[in-house]
Amino acid sequence: MGTEAAFEVVNAVLSAEPISVDQAIAAVESDTAGAVVSFSGVVRNHDDGKAVERLSYSAHPTAHQVMADVVARLAAEQQAQRDGGATGPSPQPVRIWAAHRIGMLEIGDPALVCAVSAAHRGQAFAVCSELVDRIKEQVPIWKEQFFVDGTVEWVGAGS
Repeated sequence: MGTEAAFEVVNAVLSAEPISVDQAIAAVESDTAGAVVSFSGVVRNHDDGKAVERLSYSAHPTAHQVMADVVARLAAEQQAQRDGGATGPSPQPVRIWAAHRIGMLEIGDPALVCAVSAAHRGQAFAVCSELVDRIKEQVPIWKEQFFVDGTVEWVGAGS
């Protein structure tokens, strides 16, 4: 038996507005967190040897719900693992924040930002890493890259 708020999803959204790692960290920090791990995937100026000027992310109409579901499922799985081996006092809460941009982004703009706070660094790193992987693998978002040479390429992200 675990505690109700052992895993808290603070944010799991697609955003047309800018996102930042500072915003994510501030949202998950707490007095019980001994570790806050964050990830910021930013738009780079190259891909496969070609110079990138900017890019745009488009989302399937279900992507908002898929994003929420992916994060909720990860939290539920982590909770179940914790509850399976829990003994002693109630564990400290783990807080999760995730957002993926949609729309036009410039070089250096954050495209995917995640933050996880936990009592200990090992758990914070593990949950944040798994969170990033699942979002990139499962959320139906497509990237349109605009290259400096005028060519355009679509890249599928998610299923």
